[in-house]
Amino acid sequence: RRPFALCLFSGVTVKTLVSPTETSNSYVEMVPVKPRTLRAFTLCMRVASKLKGEREVNLFAYRTRDSDELKVRRELDGRYRLFASVFLFEVPQLGALETHLCITCDSKSGAATLFMDGSKSMTKIYKKGHALHSGGRVVIRQDPDSNLGKFDAKQSFVGEMHDVNMWDSVLSASTIRDMYSGDRGPRGNVFRLIHLKPNVPVDDTVEHEQRFVDGIVDGRPN
Repeated sequence: RRPFALCLFSGVTVKTLVSPTETSNSYVEMVPVKPRTLRAFTLCMRVASKLKGEREVNLFAYRTRDSDELKVRRELDGRYRLFASVFLFEVPQLGALETHLCITCDSKSGAATLFMDGSKSMTKIYKKGHALHSGGRVVIRQDPDSNLGKFDAKQSFVGEMHDVNMWDSVLSASTIRDMYSGDRGPRGNVFRLIHLKPNVPVDDTVEHEQRFVDGIVDGRPN
């Protein structure tokens, strides 16, 4: 069976991506509102996984043609990797109960922080002046080391994920805590359009209120 992308978007709210099994041939691709170079960002998602401490787990990746610009991955030892280099955060493990996970980074200072359920990690300094360049692709649940479609099932995400948003600024700690507590907060202004492509594999399901069609549906989120 050929690889393909399960992409999500339209004028209704997608509730939850459910990925119950390992897979090497399916992924979720998010499409930005418009290509842009990010010199600051906040990335947030709500995620639950039963793969507690068993193996590497890829949550989110942004890759340009030649390199990984941003990668959110849980390593074998439970630490979280950001970017392509060894830049790790030691925070509690994911589990079957939903976790609100956020990452912030500011290019000017190089400061990067990880939040779990509203609690802030120690700030680390990455590369001052580092930016996420435009023209790449965002992939959820897989690690796109090269061309899309070549994945390692033993690194795929298994669990549930929703409320994935990205902003082109560093949100305040108080805003992130409010979102964790249930406040809708500001809408992500980097990712808004998602695509649904046909032939969804049986190991990926999406609980939502949108009709499925063969092809790409266009629309705007609520």
